[in-house]
Amino acid sequence: MISLGATLGILAVALGMVLTPGPNMMYLVSRSITQGRRAGVISLGGVAVGFLVYLVAANLGLSLVFVAVPQLYLAVKLAGAAYLGWLAWKALRPGGTSVFAPHQLDPDSPRRLFAMGLVTNLLNPKIAVLYLSLIPQFVDPAAGNILLQGFLLGGVQIFVALTVNLMIVLASGTLATFLGRRPSWVRMQRYLMGTVLGALAVKLATDHSRPAVA
Repeated sequence: MISLGATLGILAVALGMVLTPGPNMMYLVSRSITQGRRAGVISLGGVAVGFLVYLVAANLGLSLVFVAVPQLYLAVKLAGAAYLGWLAWKALRPGGTSVFAPHQLDPDSPRRLFAMGLVTNLLNPKIAVLYLSLIPQFVDPAAGNILLQGFLLGGVQIFVALTVNLMIVLASGTLATFLGRRPSWVRMQRYLMGTVLGALAVKLATDHSRPAVA
């Protein structure tokens, strides 16, 4: 069973990642603003399936590969730390645009909305880093079944991501107007998330744990 500390750690990581503008958020906000909330919710359904694909793949296959080739695990972990550091720099550097001022998009059918949500998530490097490098850091071999812990921790992340993204989809139009009139709030969000991601990058780069399997 996962510990309270691991659960809180994943909550913090998932919240920091989902609140940092990336491909998923940009696509969902763009669709919600240009095509309505229903389009945003349908797109979010595709994103949810993408999370499940990563969850199953990471827990059933990739951990075995990492145990067999520890150098690959180290390379993925360092790549994850580097990517988080890059996201932190993008958030903290001067300038930049708000995710709530997206480009206009042509209307799409529900099937295409769902498919694009799925593809956007599967090709999102933030999610790959999350499942390959971050979540395994909270798995404790002494706490029981490794596979079960991986699925439970991934489930916590999915719950956080879908809940926050659904709130963003439903409120995207209002948020776009609100933040457009208050640029200082946008800067505050960028600085906060940049600091969180920077701290996560340092923690990941300095962690010496090894992968484990059930």
